[in-house]
Formats: sequence, C-alpha cells, structure tokens
Amino acid sequence: MTINFDDFLKIDVRVGTILEAQPFPEARRPAYKLWVDFGIELGVKKTSAQITKYYQIDTLPGRQVAAVVNFPIKQIGKFMSEILVLGFPDADGEVVLICIDQPVPNGGRLF
Repeated sequence: MTINFDDFLKIDVRVGTILEAQPFPEARRPAYKLWVDFGIELGVKKTSAQITKYYQIDTLPGRQVAAVVNFPIKQIGKFMSEILVLGFPDADGEVVLICIDQPVPNGGRLF
C-alpha cells in the first residue's frame, strides 16, 4: 500500500530524552514504564516499552528516543500510555530502539 505525503505528515514523530524508567511488573510481557521529555511544546509524556531484553533500566535515563506523539492515549493495565517509542524487531522479535546518533533538541520533528 502506498500513501501520499499528506498521510505521512499526519504521523507526528518527535525526539525526546528519557527522564525516568521504572519496572512494569503488571505488564503481560516484560516492559518498563518510561517518562520522556519532548521539550517545551509537548512536555513530558509517559509510555510503556517492551525493551527489557537489550536495555537495562538504569541505562535508559538520558537516552534520546524517537516516538509517535499523536496516537490516542492507551490504557495498559493500570498505566496510561501517551506515546509509542519506536524500534525495530530483531530476528527473535525483540525490540531494538531507533538510535539517535547525534544529540538533537527535544521535541524535534522527523522529516
């Protein structure tokens, strides 16, 4: 399926910095709770992320991630997820985060 450029513009992908990561033992699949700072315009948003295979909880704060910030809020257990942090599956289907290889300002939009 192809989309046009206007369809692409509807997906708001921004960069943010993880401020805090906590265990999420209530999740059905192993996950962390994340709080991500998207700068002045969007502020801090929270999400859960199934990234426990490759990422230790204490190494996540300070890491920049890409996320979709304009999906509807989704309830995951007792936690409300406001964004979708982006990654790719490895050969076993485990999430590998998209890497931001140079520091960029929080809230920057993908283009």
